[in-house]
Amino acid sequence: MAHDDVTGRSFLQPRALGLGLAGGLLAELMLAGSISLSDGWLVVSGLAPPDDLGCAVHAQVLGEVEARPARDWLMFLACTATSDVAWRLGRGGYLIEVAARRPWRATRWLPADSDCAFATLARARPALERPDTAKAHGTVLAGLAIACGLGSRLLPYGPPDARRQLAEAVRRLPPGIQELIAQTQATVDSALLAQRV
Repeated sequence: MAHDDVTGRSFLQPRALGLGLAGGLLAELMLAGSISLSDGWLVVSGLAPPDDLGCAVHAQVLGEVEARPARDWLMFLACTATSDVAWRLGRGGYLIEVAARRPWRATRWLPADSDCAFATLARARPALERPDTAKAHGTVLAGLAIACGLGSRLLPYGPPDARRQLAEAVRRLPPGIQELIAQTQATVDSALLAQRV
């Protein structure tokens, strides 16, 4: 959703993209019951998921002696979230790593199938239209997309009152996940403001 379906070019600034993906990694673990968030603090609450990347993030949270605020985890995970998620999507066959045209530029990731790139929009769309029947994963995806600045990319796929419908769908999520979405938006806003100063 954050990238052009043909060129792979990001619609977001790198910091906002990293923070949004970091929020997504934490949300996956929360939805699986592996971690929880309460009053801003992130703690391990269950076993690690079978996914390699999820297991690595779980191990990092578990490895901390003391609980840390969600904001700290978002900022820490954002440093590598873009490349970590790209590698995971590449292993899954959703992305293809392409060499840069100029030797001094880094390789980049392109969608393996441009039609498949729209799957995230289709997954998030029910949260914009029917909050009472939207699934948690799609609602979290839509909430985090708005939190990191993809509203202009996502909201046109919903009805005129899509923002209100999404807010209602997010209110139906567990409190910890609602808090994670809010923390992600606050961290993105803070990072972008700091960048402008």
